[in-house]
Amino acid sequence: MSASRRKAERRGQFAEYRAALGLLLKGYRILDIRYRTRLGEIDIVARRGEVLAFVEVKARPDASTGIDAVGSESQRRIRAASDLWLARHADLAGLAQRYDVVVVSPRRWPRHFPNAF
Repeated sequence: MSASRRKAERRGQFAEYRAALGLLLKGYRILDIRYRTRLGEIDIVARRGEVLAFVEVKARPDASTGIDAVGSESQRRIRAASDLWLARHADLAGLAQRYDVVVVSPRRWPRHFPNAF
């Protein structure tokens, strides 16, 4: 792995942990971080009440750039990975499900966009 790829990977992990902290402070319970499957990856799986949120985290300079970075192919992979996650956690399959985006920008609090796609 190249040095630039490792640096991007570390930046992404740091953004995911910042996003998880922001969600915790909003009353979410973090069920999984960096859940990887052969079909895709879910950055964060969180629950608040009867809602299960599959969260994509983007480290970008501003919110609009972060939202735009979650294209249709990324959405398809996240949905496929969420189906596998739910198959392994059948006891939670009855909860309402949604797909959120959290954009982490430098020197700003993470911005949470529920039902982003």
